[in-house]
Amino acid sequence: MPEIMPPDSVGLVQPQVLHFEEPLELDCGRTLPSYDLVIETYGSLNADASNAVLICHALSGHHHAAGYHSMDERKPGWWDSCIGPGKPIDTNDFFVVSLNNLGGCHGSTGPCSVNPEDGRVYGPDFPVVTVRDWVHSQARLADRLGIRQWASVVGGSLGGMQALQWSISYPDRLRSAVIIASTPRLSAQNIAFNEVARRAISSDPDFHGGRYAEHNTLPRNGLRLARMVGHITYLSDASMGEKFGRELRDHVYQFGMGTEFQVESYLNYQGERFSEHFDANTYLLMTRVLDYFDPARDFDNSLSKAVSGGNCRFLVISFSTDWRFAPARSEELVDAMIDARRDVSYAEVDAPWGHDAFLIPTPRYTNLFTRFMKRVAWEGQHAAS
Repeated sequence: MPEIMPPDSVGLVQPQVLHFEEPLELDCGRTLPSYDLVIETYGSLNADASNAVLICHALSGHHHAAGYHSMDERKPGWWDSCIGPGKPIDTNDFFVVSLNNLGGCHGSTGPCSVNPEDGRVYGPDFPVVTVRDWVHSQARLADRLGIRQWASVVGGSLGGMQALQWSISYPDRLRSAVIIASTPRLSAQNIAFNEVARRAISSDPDFHGGRYAEHNTLPRNGLRLARMVGHITYLSDASMGEKFGRELRDHVYQFGMGTEFQVESYLNYQGERFSEHFDANTYLLMTRVLDYFDPARDFDNSLSKAVSGGNCRFLVISFSTDWRFAPARSEELVDAMIDARRDVSYAEVDAPWGHDAFLIPTPRYTNLFTRFMKRVAWEGQHAAS
């Protein structure tokens, strides 16, 4: 944490826990009798509640998207580069809401929560949710905050799927959607990566069928391996080569099976750190949410039909080296939007960091993002006047 708060930071922020008593019916056929959502907000809501922006997080994300929780916090929120005064999502213009989704492990109701029906931790009994379930819960969140219509719903990766689903499920409740490094559905290869990650977790001897909390243990090794597999897919070959190459930790071969290459050390570190703060059942749940997302399925497998409702404007951004959600997947979505006569802007940004590029503020990316959001803000202000 810097000694002086950066001028473009939202500053010190405080999470809020909102409790919802109204039961939520889920796509899986089950019902959550009640639930909590943890949120953070940045900026000020205007008089007619027309300047609100919803931030939707990716697989391992959470509500802490910007600012600091204390002066001792070393790093700001996960998307601090894009949220704050003068940044693409300018808190001088917008009231920004970021949440931890249902099924998460950062305070919202999920596998780590207590099941009110039996008083036990949900664990593997927490219902499988979908992106559409999340959007329904987010609509209730908007109601609670007095927001009838979002100025924009914004997300990268799995967050972009939520932004897309908002435009389908509640087309009149958002004026724009920003979909970054995302896809209208996973490829078979992506589903395969998720299955390998789930198998790594479920085969850990400490997993205990998902009831590790009752055994006072954690499947750290399985979660560590799952994260390592996932992390490889978030980076590009070029970025890994530039950062690590074939560098050895001790400069000579050890002729053993221990950690010798710098890239091995990096992956082990990432896996270990992740296993210390993320829940294994949540990881299983989130990867299945990714697998199930396919909005065209409900529209005769026509993506054009799926995106044909409403009047919101879209910005779709992909990255040249993202092989997890390749530009071709964004182009498929954009083609469907054009076919449905939607207002869509699209850019493929040349960036070397693979899927993680949506978290890194490169000039072309941030300029495109900023110009789009400035237009959203301008139109909202003039519509109000």
